Amino acid sequence: MISREDFVFTIGFDGELAVVDGKAKKEFGKLSTMQLAERGLYRAAFSSALYSGKQDEMDAFIKFFNQKAGTDYKDQAQLSRLFGVYLENINKTLVL
Repeated sequence: MISREDFVFTIGFDGELAVVDGKAKKEFGKLSTMQLAERGLYRAAFSSALYSGKQDEMDAFIKFFNQKAGTDYKDQAQLSRLFGVYLENINKTLVL
């Protein structure tokens, strides 16, 4: 599995490679899930919560996102579909 920072800033895939936004990774890679969310980086924040595997972190993000977006998402699956982010076993990256 790729690193948290690579997963959070993956912008797509090229075959077996995860394509990573290197500039965003460098600037925001060390931020926590909620720090990303507070900066409006909702897709990255969701990816961070998903990668962590911690339900309390996911719940905190969902609550925060719903308040900011005026939505009523209830679970991770709904947000995976919204953001197009799913955990996959990828081992190689291409940083742009």
